[in-house]
Amino acid sequence: MRLIKFKLILTVCALILVSCKQDVNTDSTSTEFKIDFEKYTLDNGLQVIFHIDRSDPVVAVALTSHVGSAREKQGRTGFAHLFEHLLFLESENLGKGGLDKMSARIGGSGANGSTSRDRTNYFQTVPKDALEKMIWAEADKLGFFINTVTEQVLAKEKQVVKNEKRQGVDNRPYGHNFYVIDKNLYPENHPYSWQVIGSLEDLQNATLQDVKDFYNRWYVPNNVTLTIAGDFDVVEAKALVDKYFSEIKRGEDIPKMDKQPVTLQETKKIYYEDNFARLPRLLLTWPSVYQYHPDSYPLEVLANYLSQGKKAPLFKKLVEEDQLTDGVNMFQYNSEIAGQFMLRTTAFSGVDLDKVQEAIFEALADFEAEGISQPDLDRIKAKQETNFYTSLSSVLGKGFQLAQYEIFAGDPGFINQDVKNILAVTTEDVMRVYNTYIKNKNFVATSFVPKNQVELSLQGSYLAEVAEEQIIEGAEEQFDAGIEASYERTPSSFDRSVEPDYGDSPDVIVPTVWKEKLSSGIDAYGIENSEVPLVQFQLQIKGGMLLENTDKIGVSNLLAQLLTKGTQSKTPEELEIAIESLGASIDAYSTDEDIIISGNTLSKNYTETMDLVAEILLEPRWDLNEFDLLLQSTSSRLLRQRGDPNNIANNAYAKLIYGEDHILSFNRLGTENSLKSITIDDLKKYYTNFISPSLAKLHIVGDISQADVTTSLTDLNDKWASKDFIFPDIASPTVPEISKVYFYDVPNAKQSVLRFGYPALAVTDDDYYP
Repeated sequence: MRLIKFKLILTVCALILVSCKQDVNTDSTSTEFKIDFEKYTLDNGLQVIFHIDRSDPVVAVALTSHVGSAREKQGRTGFAHLFEHLLFLESENLGKGGLDKMSARIGGSGANGSTSRDRTNYFQTVPKDALEKMIWAEADKLGFFINTVTEQVLAKEKQVVKNEKRQGVDNRPYGHNFYVIDKNLYPENHPYSWQVIGSLEDLQNATLQDVKDFYNRWYVPNNVTLTIAGDFDVVEAKALVDKYFSEIKRGEDIPKMDKQPVTLQETKKIYYEDNFARLPRLLLTWPSVYQYHPDSYPLEVLANYLSQGKKAPLFKKLVEEDQLTDGVNMFQYNSEIAGQFMLRTTAFSGVDLDKVQEAIFEALADFEAEGISQPDLDRIKAKQETNFYTSLSSVLGKGFQLAQYEIFAGDPGFINQDVKNILAVTTEDVMRVYNTYIKNKNFVATSFVPKNQVELSLQGSYLAEVAEEQIIEGAEEQFDAGIEASYERTPSSFDRSVEPDYGDSPDVIVPTVWKEKLSSGIDAYGIENSEVPLVQFQLQIKGGMLLENTDKIGVSNLLAQLLTKGTQSKTPEELEIAIESLGASIDAYSTDEDIIISGNTLSKNYTETMDLVAEILLEPRWDLNEFDLLLQSTSSRLLRQRGDPNNIANNAYAKLIYGEDHILSFNRLGTENSLKSITIDDLKKYYTNFISPSLAKLHIVGDISQADVTTSLTDLNDKWASKDFIFPDIASPTVPEISKVYFYDVPNAKQSVLRFGYPALAVTDDDYYP
């Protein structure tokens, strides 16, 4: 057993905004952020990482196997994802459905898992006194599982996974897009040339022996990392890990995968008529670099700068100037052995994607000429710093990150270097990676267009090869879902069939929630937590769609979005820069019952962030151009929803539950007719009548004291005038006298979407919780 101890000291550059103007001045200071961890290896090769966090009496346990779809073979794809499902079903000592049942019984967060190209993980958070139970359970899944997989179990789970593919790929707009991209970006037999979920044909052809071979190759201790983070005793935990895991046999040595970057000899243009798409979508993909490659960091900055926000060259050209789309998304897709740099935009109805591509390259040419300024780089770094802290805000998040660095960087301590690499990016780096990977380089372009609108595709595109499942009634393999598996038990040095007892009951210290009623009527609630230097907040204003007229549905949604589109003293672009330069985010949105302004920020920049919240709320800009863009964007979103079976089901279900004329039966985005009738004066009227501190609640959690919060709200409290308003009674929907079944036809759908339900008690009813 090898034992190594580490202490991480993360030195991060703090980027502090001292001006809200476009030219942002920054002052670099140093803050020390520490994460302690201990890593050791059992004799069978199991990597174990401990992190102590006593902020709450809980522990997060994660088992990560270094196997994803990239370890599969052509003709046997989908196995890694299939195993994610199988491992939740049964193991020899947990029994059928044992992990889910145990989680509910012990107060766990719920067992969950995920599969990527490169790894599969299983995780949940439980009370600290259930740690031994979790270690026992995870060891049972790793070493005492495969015998429980029988022909009947495999047959059932094949159908579950096939149904998931229909739901997530075959039956949704643009669901086949990544399949087409990866098939054309990567050469045949490249591990990334197929999808994580695999093909239905491969899943159907999988045999029980195939499954056992995959398990015996990849689900072995020397290919697995166990992470435990939270409030526990290290000595006790080591003894438990040794007890339950050490006798699981080591597997064959597993060689590290070589990096396999790709190059394109030519640009490829492919189109596909999508049965569910209502709008044309263009996606451009360039080969790039693998995870943690030095160039991956400036590529992430490049993607952010080019596409995100009012100042982004792509946003300016495609959204504001040419009005071809309501947004552009660009991102660096990092994976273990290769990477890809992607641009995605969904155009407005009827827009020729050749015009979109032309505008993209015009925007890139503008970027080449102007470059990226140091203030713009600084605000992006500030945002990345906040994102970094956010990823570590829970014990599970810390455990995830430590396992990630262990598996893909070879050292949990790489978390320190990773942050330094982010903050070391220069403007020269950003221009260099643009010239190296994007400018004049070949790419894959996919045009996914609505049925019978091929003319919207890029010129010179050829038809994508997509294997669509033929649905034949009665063709699925039959199985008995209730049959009990019969299998031989795996020998063990002790009786594993007995679930361990609980540990000592923890002393539960409920966080102190402070409350304060401000003179304006705002109810403020807060929890001070200095675990990470972040503050999260939510200002909730009662109303939302409930206060709209049925012929003006959509007003609150448009108002919420317009609030963040500039203030009286700041243009939309200037406001965005002010927020991002603080490493903050501020979002406004509407729900059925509220308008919400929420966000997070570095605690050192909290006061400046709340000053901006007050400015947004008290000094709306009422920008007519932004209002017109929002109307166009919302109409486009409604059209997109009309092709999605899940949205179709949601909208139809609401009408049936509440009744045609009930306010809650409407889609809060509005309707085609209501959006045509809404003017900016309707938004002003709603704002004047209903945006009142007497309807507002502020919830705030983070590294900030009650006194500092109260001080930061002085301006908002003094200037936000309360309105005389009595919230109307909303009629409760009536319960139907008899059950009814309704059918809606979605032509060529690959799957049915079901909704069951009836009106129930309001959350304010005395009987709701009992």
